[in-house]
Amino acid sequence: MVRRVILSVVLLIAAGVVYALRDPAPVGYFTSGKAHDRFTAAYRKAMADLPSPERTLDIRTGYGVVRVYRFAGGPGPPLLLLPGRASATPVWADNLPTLLALRSVYTVDLLGEPGLSVQQRPIESDADHAQWLHEVLRALPEPQIHVVGLSFGGWTATNLAIHRPEKIAGVVLLDPVLTFTGLSTGVILRSIPVAFRWAPRSWRDSFASWTANGAPVADVPVAEMIEAGLQAYTIKASAPGRPSADQLRKLSTPVLLILAGRSRMHDATEAADNARKSLPQATVKTYSTASHALNGEYPTEIAADIADFLG
Repeated sequence: MVRRVILSVVLLIAAGVVYALRDPAPVGYFTSGKAHDRFTAAYRKAMADLPSPERTLDIRTGYGVVRVYRFAGGPGPPLLLLPGRASATPVWADNLPTLLALRSVYTVDLLGEPGLSVQQRPIESDADHAQWLHEVLRALPEPQIHVVGLSFGGWTATNLAIHRPEKIAGVVLLDPVLTFTGLSTGVILRSIPVAFRWAPRSWRDSFASWTANGAPVADVPVAEMIEAGLQAYTIKASAPGRPSADQLRKLSTPVLLILAGRSRMHDATEAADNARKSLPQATVKTYSTASHALNGEYPTEIAADIADFLG
């Protein structure tokens, strides 16, 4: 219950913009050695909730070194999971057991975000966001990969399919933000007070609970990891640009879109309508009672829908 609530706090998109305006550093960074150590300890503790990865990879790209884990599962083209903003691999703990029954799984710590990836070059455009991830896919041995993105990870997956679709077998989007509609006014206004490190944790917990439609926030390892990341890491990457209707219409990649009917990030009905207009070939589903943290609320249902999508 709590893990899925904490997932919602990763959508501090406004916070990333604020830091970008305030800080001239060209790449994301941990604010101190002590802050890095605190985050790393929390990350390792949260990773204990996941199955043991078959392999741990550090893939060098033109933008930095990307941490990737491989978990052995079912046959066929694997899944590659992209977390939300200010998040990392451990947020998939609820989903890995059901997804591994379908395929092998790669997870990625997004470059330029709190995690074990290390950004070394500025990410200044949507094309840059796509290029580093394409280089990761290119380094993996499988000829085709299904990309699954949650929240900001959904935007990242869509952006990859727009700019560098070469190895993508299909895209699964879980309540993606800034993809088929804009952020709600409520989430923008509520995120501003928690964009600053001096803000008390209670403010961030309140924001997280609000985005998960009032569910309580408790002290669990993945929550501590995200809190440590928000406190310790400054995100330095260009703000995501919403894809145009023309860009979406040109996509030839199969798409499964699962929206959260009670998401406070955006208007789910508007997002579904826009998706059906711009991607008539896509499969569009709405979980009517889900919050933005739907991956933790409905892991079994998501896996079943992905299984149908994979055929």
